[in-house]
This record gives sequence, C-alpha cells and structure tokens, in this order.
Amino acid sequence: MSPSQYPIFGPEIRCPHCRQTIQALILTDTYLCPRHGAFEVKSATKDLIHLQSERQWRLWDGEWYRQHTHPDTIRFEIHEYLDKLYTQGYRATKITIAHRYKNLVSNYLERSDDSSTLRLYGLVVEFSPHEDVEPRWRVVNFDLDKEPGAPIRYPSFRPF
Repeated sequence: MSPSQYPIFGPEIRCPHCRQTIQALILTDTYLCPRHGAFEVKSATKDLIHLQSERQWRLWDGEWYRQHTHPDTIRFEIHEYLDKLYTQGYRATKITIAHRYKNLVSNYLERSDDSSTLRLYGLVVEFSPHEDVEPRWRVVNFDLDKEPGAPIRYPSFRPF
C-alpha cells in the first residue's frame, strides 16, 4: 500500500484510551479500535477525535494527550496522575499547567493567604511558558515536579 492511502499517522497507532495497536482504514482519515470505536484525524490540526464522544487528542513524543474543554476534565486528569505518583512512591511538589488552559482553570484554583500563589490539591500551580516559546505546550497539558515520598496531605478530588 502507498503511504498516501493511510491517514497522516500511518497504517496503525495506539488507541489513546486502551493503548492497544489499532489499524487505519484505507483511503480514510480514520482509525478503528475494536473496543472504543472510530477515531478520525483532523488533518489541518493533526487532532485525533473520538467520533462517539468528540474527545480530542494530540500526539507529542509518541504519547497521546487529551485536549480539554472543561476545567473538571483537566483537574481529574491531574488527580489521576497524582494517584499514579503516589502508588509509585512519589509525591508532587508543584504543578505546571499549559498556558493555553489559564482562562479555563484560573477561576477554579485556590488562592493562598497572600493571594499571589495559586494552588490545586494543596500544590503550588504555575502556568507554562507560552507555546511559541516551548512548542510542547501546544500538546502537553501539565507537568508535575516530584520527589520520593508519600504526600504530606493526600489530595481529595472535589468537582468544581
């Protein structure tokens, strides 16, 4: 088969949900996961869109990153990652959130007593450099600084 007969990511990708290898449908911009259904590539932006839920992902350095449109979804993703760190014997010390989400999440972050420090789950929050300065922030949603050890105060999830 000619490479032009496949979507832009090639003949197969990993499903952003279950991470199993899924096949491209020839002569379409679609990948089909037997478990999660169809994913369509938006060629102009290189976004991968789950057709049933309309959730979108972007690829960076071999990993799919969900693109959020609601503050609860990015907050939930951060909480899941904090849980993962905890099970690996680490605690987060700071959260850096992609600058593109600043308007989406700022009103939902906790302010410290001096009201200049923003917090989420008791952790200091900073926003990334603009994506023109560091292109990975066009795709990556957040980053956590971590160190070995259990969290001092385990964060609980509360919806906004």
